[in-house]
Amino acid sequence: MEPTRTAAAATESRLFAMQFTSSPRGARLARQLTVRRMAEWGYPPSSDPSGKVSLLVAELAANAVRHGHVPGRDFHLRIALDVPTRLIRIEVADASARQPRFGSETVAGPEDESGRGLLLVAVLAVRWGTAPRTPVGKTVWAEVVVDAP
Repeated sequence: MEPTRTAAAATESRLFAMQFTSSPRGARLARQLTVRRMAEWGYPPSSDPSGKVSLLVAELAANAVRHGHVPGRDFHLRIALDVPTRLIRIEVADASARQPRFGSETVAGPEDESGRGLLLVAVLAVRWGTAPRTPVGKTVWAEVVVDAP
């Protein structure tokens, strides 16, 4: 007996992975393609899941460009959706071993125009962290749980 289409679809995982130039343009393109991929997965651009995931991608990609840039090296974006659990894991890897700083000493002041990216990540994600990347660099990741489309 074959599983029904619904049961087979429930076991799917979806993946989007791409390499981008370590530039503001590359970070912007990563966010735009994330919105497009979320739409392909059933989450329209105006939906809360698409907005949350694209904002996380924007912040992590901007940090990779601003703080993890190594001349001549790109950053990598990977977004995985585990359909049964509705867990989306976002990973942004860059070539710098420099770890992100987060805590009271890094919180932006009221007049600062930047410095709140990891605070947004911490608020939006159910979990986030970093991992070393072989042979060099790091991966900063965040996870969110979304409703079914």
